[in-house]
Parts: sequence; structure tokens; C-alpha cells
Amino acid sequence: MDYRSSGVDIDEGERAVELMKESVRRTFTPGVLSDLGQFGGLFDAGFPEMDRPVLVASTDGVGTKLKVASMTGRYGTVGMDLVNHCVNDILVQGARPLFFMDYIACGTLSALTVAEIVSGLSAACRENGCALLGGETAEMPGFYEPGDYDVAGTIVGVVERSRIVDGSGIVPGDRLVGLPSSGLHTNGYSLARRVIFQEAGMGPDDSHPLLNGASVGETLLRVHRSYLEDLQPVLENGIVKGLAHITGGGIPGNLSRILPKGCGAVVRPEWPVPGIFRMIGELGSIDPEEMRRAFNMGLGMIVVVAAGDTDRAMDLLGGSGGFHAGVITAGGGIRFEN
Repeated sequence: MDYRSSGVDIDEGERAVELMKESVRRTFTPGVLSDLGQFGGLFDAGFPEMDRPVLVASTDGVGTKLKVASMTGRYGTVGMDLVNHCVNDILVQGARPLFFMDYIACGTLSALTVAEIVSGLSAACRENGCALLGGETAEMPGFYEPGDYDVAGTIVGVVERSRIVDGSGIVPGDRLVGLPSSGLHTNGYSLARRVIFQEAGMGPDDSHPLLNGASVGETLLRVHRSYLEDLQPVLENGIVKGLAHITGGGIPGNLSRILPKGCGAVVRPEWPVPGIFRMIGELGSIDPEEMRRAFNMGLGMIVVVAAGDTDRAMDLLGGSGGFHAGVITAGGGIRFEN
């Protein structure tokens, strides 16, 4: 009896490390003080350009979007999804990313699959100016089925204390500016898969008139958009009162997280809803309210600004696709008005 016969292949794990090394090293920023293979990642915590730096941390996963990756055999995008999701989660507090740590778990380890996932992680880290400081790959036969993967990660960023965005200054009359999503991002996949693959009997290579010629698999695997570059100009301008990353819980569940007591919002969904959401809603006969709770509906990030700053915000967002999305109201609750 040896470890391999019990389902854990140490040699394949070492091969995965060799395949991912260079892509990981290419993410290293000047703050990285350690190399791969050490027990912990070292990062220089000096921020001379800041008076009172505050670290911001967040952890998340990719969820069952990994099932779609498995169906198509394309794993590179899920690593990008994870990093971009986490970047957005600390961005809503005004933070820029410093480093990222990943965790990959599976039933049977494939070095090529793990390397493909890490390649996506590395690419997104480079795009966001973030170091992939370390991670863990765990092969757990008997806990995960062969071919099953789970991917999660933790990001750490930094923001000047005086520039933390927390929504506390939001008042009735402030305006909502929306930025479009690239698709489902990383939420709602359990419902989407149930409707598309089970109820409608479609496959990942199938298409639908609402998908404009793209396949189901291609559409579902579109990478979660990072809003870091888009939002830097408005954050630096100091006009942002609040930011909401539209993830699990949809628009009502996430916008409500940043509203002060006594404030609500009227959301005016005048933006074009991508065909994938209309397709899911029609195929599954899903109530519009449930759709808004499960999916972002084409709205990936909400920026809250004073009414007088709306035009300035739209100008600073430039080619990011910003649109008017609603208004802050007195009294709690999120309402939708056409």
C-alpha cells in the first residue's frame, strides 16, 4: 500500500507545481519578498505614500460555474473569475489589491487542469496589479468525486483610511450609476444549470436565438469583469459615496448592504438586459423578482454619487459603459420601476 493507491498522487502534484511556477512568478510585484515553495508568502507592508493605510481582506469562491468548466473542459477562465470577483469585493471599499492566495481542491488531481486554473489566476492578478503570493492544492479522494474541482481564494488590499468608501454619507436624492456586467459573473449558476441543462435539455455547445450566435458554454463562461481600472478615475476624484458589487442576492441583496439606516432606493432597469438572462427566465418560467434576486441582470457594479456629481461621474467613467440606474430614496427597501 502506498499513497498513490489510496488516491493521492504526490508526483502529479509536484508536476502541477512545476507547470505553474513561471506564470505565478510573473505576477510578483516589488512588494513580494518571498519565492515559491516557502511555508508562507512575505509581502512588504510599507506604504510611504499613505498616512494611515488600512488593509482590506476578502475571501470567495467560484461556485458551481466550475461545473460548466468541467462540461466544456475549459478551466482557464475560472481562475480569472475568482481574482476579479475578489478584486471587486475590496474595491467597493476603495481598496487596491496587493496580493492573492488561492486554494484548489479536487478528487483526482490533473497537473494540466490545475496549471490551467493557476494560469487564469496569474493572468488576472497581472491585469489587476496583484501578486499571486501563494496557495494550496489539495487532492482529497473520497471527499470529492474524480473530475470535481473547487477553487477559492483570499485577497488583501490597501486603502488610505480617509478614503475608505463605506456608504455612510449616502442620502436621499443621490443617484445610482451602473456599470454593465459581462454575463452571470460568478453567481446564479446552480439555477442557470438546472434550467438550461436539466429542464431545457441543452448542451454546452448548443445555442439559442437570444445568445446572438454564441454557444451556451461560451456565454456561461464569460469572465467576471474587474472594475478596478474603470473606477479609479471616480475614486481618485473623491465623488464616490458608495459602491455595490452585484453578486449573490442580486441588485436588492447587494445594494441594501451599503445603504444607511433610513435610506432605500428606486432602481430603474433601463439598461439592456443581456440575452442569457432573458433566455434563462423564459426557459425556466422564472418570476422577474426571483430573477433579480438570483442574477445581476446585466448590472455588475453600482456607483452612488450626489445628484450634482452624476454628469461628472459619467464623464470620468468614460468608455466603461456607465448608465443611469436609479435614485436613493427616504425609507428602507429596494423598489424597481420601469
